[in-house]
Order: sequence, then structure tokens, then C-alpha cells
Amino acid sequence: MPSCKAASGFEQAIAVMRPYRALLFDVFGTVVDWFGSVSAELRASGLALDPVAFTQAWRRGYGPAMQQVRSGELPWTNIDGLHRRILDGLLAENGLVPGRDLSEAQAADLNRAWHRLAPWPDSVDGITRLKRRFVVAPLSNGNVSLLVDLARHGGLPWDAIFSAELFGHYKPDPETYLGACRLLGLQPAQVLMVAAHPSDLRGAAAAGLATAYVPRPAEQGPGGMMEPWTAGEFDLVAHDFIDLASQLGA
Repeated sequence: MPSCKAASGFEQAIAVMRPYRALLFDVFGTVVDWFGSVSAELRASGLALDPVAFTQAWRRGYGPAMQQVRSGELPWTNIDGLHRRILDGLLAENGLVPGRDLSEAQAADLNRAWHRLAPWPDSVDGITRLKRRFVVAPLSNGNVSLLVDLARHGGLPWDAIFSAELFGHYKPDPETYLGACRLLGLQPAQVLMVAAHPSDLRGAAAAGLATAYVPRPAEQGPGGMMEPWTAGEFDLVAHDFIDLASQLGA
């Protein structure tokens, strides 16, 4: 996997010259630490579960669940709904049934752990710096209410909120990226997609957006693997949001 080296002064100058007007951010894993936050809530729940394995399994169900919507196997279902479907299945696999082994209120609150994810240490300061120069907003598969709660919980200083829910398509469908650009009144080339997931950035690039890769090695928790990527495939690579702000002159 390529290393993430700091940009040279020349590279920073080139980055500042690029005509970006807005930065869109993936959220789960890029802006917020879903593994650390959800596993901590599971640990505190008192349920007889392995918090590490359960959290990782919960997240693994995310992609297949969205594909069920994409294929038409499920009608449009927002991420809260998909998370609950995955949660109920995992609880059942572990011999736990809402209404019997835990109350429905407990299950619903556990599902809302995804509304209480903590930002990475650099997220708020980095986004605040970037906001001085650019419009900043999430472009997430999370539903609007979830993204609002995350912003309020973590103090994320967004200018706007863009959710797949607004477009009826999950990333990496082009409708999500192009829909956000349209609502901003910008051409795709004027928008920089920031993500820790190469697959997300490839979807954005295919829709004509610029791309910035910010790896989060701890995203998946113990033993978790990062997606492979190739040096040179993204417009920018940064250690974190502070580094990204420096590269963009913010």
C-alpha cells in the first residue's frame, strides 16, 4: 500500500491553485470513529456480547444491506432502518431477542449508537480551518437525522448536510455525488470529495469530482484492513484534516 507522505511546497501551491469551491466529506470512518464509539456503547450495555466482534460484524452488514436496496430486493430504506435490520439479525445469532432478552427501547437506543459517534481528534479543527476557505458539508449514506445528530454531538461545523436519502441512491451511485453538486450550484470539478475509502473516491472521480484521500488506519478496529489504493490515483493525499487544510492553504 502506498505511503502517505506530506506534500511538498510545490504540491501545496498546486493544490491551492485548483478551483475547488466546496469540500464534501464521507462521514463514517472518515470524520467519525464508528468502531471506537459503537464498541464502547456495546461494552457499556451489559449485553453478553463481544463488543469488538459484534461492532465489526454490524459494519460488515452495511454494504450488503445497501446493495439489497440498490438491487430492488428492498424498497428504499434509510441507514437507520438498515442498521436496525442488521442489528436484529446479529442479536438473534447471539441468542438475544428484542422484547424478551432486552427491551424494545434498549434495542432502539442501541441502534442510535450510530447517531453518537465521536469525531476523530483532527476532525473539528481541520474542518473549521477548511471552512474558512471552502463550503464544507458531509456527503454520506447516513440519513439526514443521523447526520444532524452527529454534527450536534461532535460539534462538526458544517455549512450544509447532504445525505443519500435526499437523492434516493447510496454512494457510490453517481446520483449522490452529482446531486450534491447540483444543490450547491457547482460543477463537479469545483467540488473535492474527501474520504478514507478509495471505493468512495473512485465513485466520486467517475462522476467528475476531484478527490482527496485521508486514510484512517484505526477505522476498522483490531485486525481491520484498509482498502488498497494506487499512488497517483487521487488528486490529494493527506495524513489528516489538518494536513489537508495546510495543503489547500486554509
